[in-house]
Amino acid sequence: MKIKVLFFAKLREVFETNQLVITFTESDNKVSDVLTALRHKEGVWAEELNENKSFRIAVNQEMVAEDVVVNDGDEVALFPPVTGG
Repeated sequence: MKIKVLFFAKLREVFETNQLVITFTESDNKVSDVLTALRHKEGVWAEELNENKSFRIAVNQEMVAEDVVVNDGDEVALFPPVTGG
């Protein structure tokens, strides 16, 4: 099962990529499993996607919570908080 993950704003800059594909060997994965897989990359990935950090998540362009199931071919987008004035 392949999930395309998109990164925006600060996450895109810090990760030095705008997207990547995560492959799972089993089905029934949730958004939280995608985040866990990214955190296991360690370093800046674990730091920026720490459970204490806040960011928004969309699956197939619909805002969702971490408990939503993802399917083969889904697109998960991660958005950091917007700041500025």
